[in-house]
Amino acid sequence: MKKLMTLACMTGLAAAGCGDDSPAAPTGPTTTDVVFTVALSAANEVPPISNAEAGATGTGTITFHVIRDASGAITATTVDFAVTMASFPSGSTARLSHIHSGGAGVTGPVVIDTGLSPSAPIAMPAGTGSFAFSGVTLTVEDMSAILANPAGYYLNVHSVLNGSGAIRGQLG
Repeated sequence: MKKLMTLACMTGLAAAGCGDDSPAAPTGPTTTDVVFTVALSAANEVPPISNAEAGATGTGTITFHVIRDASGAITATTVDFAVTMASFPSGSTARLSHIHSGGAGVTGPVVIDTGLSPSAPIAMPAGTGSFAFSGVTLTVEDMSAILANPAGYYLNVHSVLNGSGAIRGQLG
């Protein structure tokens, strides 16, 4: 009986020493940020800009806040935009900005509106300007598609002179 008790004790100690030290899988929703920094240029527009805004450039920082459930499926998402514009002619005005679907050299429909609108345009008296919008919502389907193929999407800024787009850059 003493041997049986000793064996049971040793087995218990061995089992206790073989525990899993890895962190537990998340049990609730988690949020991760996915950030794209986009170089914007009038030369990237389709067709490339050839008027007074041909030298215009900019940078867009797009931060997607992706919420996933315990299984990893995207359940919700929001996006923040911070865009700077430079080398526009003095007096230019930015009036719209969107993320569109479409690879390099291809135009496509609007997928996400940044929030910049003609009712509150960005005046660029010295040829520079910036805007930022936070908490813009988008569908889970759109977020999943963008994550799967960021190069298939582009950010552009529309101006008064170039209503179809003045500067553009691919997400990936």
